[in-house]
Amino acid sequence: MNEQQLSALLNQVRSGGISPEAALERLRLPPTEELDSARLDHHRLLRTGLPEAVFGENKTVSQLAEILQAMLRRPMPVLTTRVDPAKAAQVCAQVEGLRYHETARLLTGNAEHVPQNSGRGTVAVVTAGTSDLPVAEEARLCLELFGHETATVYDAGVAGIHRILAHCGLLQRASVIIVAAGMEGALPSVVAGLTPAPVIAVPTSVGYGAGAGGFAALLGMLNSCAPGLAVVNIDNGFGAACMAAAINRKKPQD
Repeated sequence: MNEQQLSALLNQVRSGGISPEAALERLRLPPTEELDSARLDHHRLLRTGLPEAVFGENKTVSQLAEILQAMLRRPMPVLTTRVDPAKAAQVCAQVEGLRYHETARLLTGNAEHVPQNSGRGTVAVVTAGTSDLPVAEEARLCLELFGHETATVYDAGVAGIHRILAHCGLLQRASVIIVAAGMEGALPSVVAGLTPAPVIAVPTSVGYGAGAGGFAALLGMLNSCAPGLAVVNIDNGFGAACMAAAINRKKPQD
């Protein structure tokens, strides 16, 4: 149950549309659900404003099928990260109502329960290169599943600085900006110097040997002198989306 559903239930009790006993019965549902392969936290959306997400990379097809079938029965968005195409095809063959996003490696479901207008403004998602798209698309799609409006600027790295400078208007208007970059990881520092919005930098494991699987970009971003810039883990588009959603989320009085 999310915040809107709980509020609607309480209003029904107040108006006499449902009895206190019936409302209590609905609230008595346990916030966790015990499965053979997992313990689902159905209370997370109400508690944190974000639905539970499933990390799919190391789970088997049968584990994912069991978990996702249980999640699809609840009135909330369903999200599974890091699922390769072969595993996704097998899961979708067993579980109806899922959609696979290959570039982002996401399985999603319950689109009808995606909240509307959760954000105060637009979250811009920026990449240095096309090779950073999987991380950026993970962030973008997660944000949209959380109910936030997004805009994208892809393949705008510092090797051609005019490419990002051409989008200064969007960068100025955005409420939050996510920047995914590999190699030396310079782009987030440049973007943070062009906007008053908070910038969330995502180092990606893109680059040659000395890039060390994203550690060169990570260290460059952590050592940035640009104000208003924070850094998440390597390739963590999901984590960047969660942070951006927390910053951009409307307050109750909004």
